[in-house]
Amino acid sequence: MGRGRAKAKQTKVARELKYGGPQTDFDQLQAELRGQPAPVPVDEVAEEEVPGADPYAKYYEEAGEETTG
Repeated sequence: MGRGRAKAKQTKVARELKYGGPQTDFDQLQAELRGQPAPVPVDEVAEEEVPGADPYAKYYEEAGEETTG
């Protein structure tokens, strides 16, 4: 007894994974298969970084500004 709820929940999760999975970006997949760089969506464009620069420098600057004063 008691297995009915667990099995129903497993069935529900399995259906969600099978039919409601993440949407595939076919344009990005096609570019990747061609060997071209994938197009970057406008909302995900990061700040330009200087090659060879310390990626954590912005955190040092912010920490220094907070402690002084």
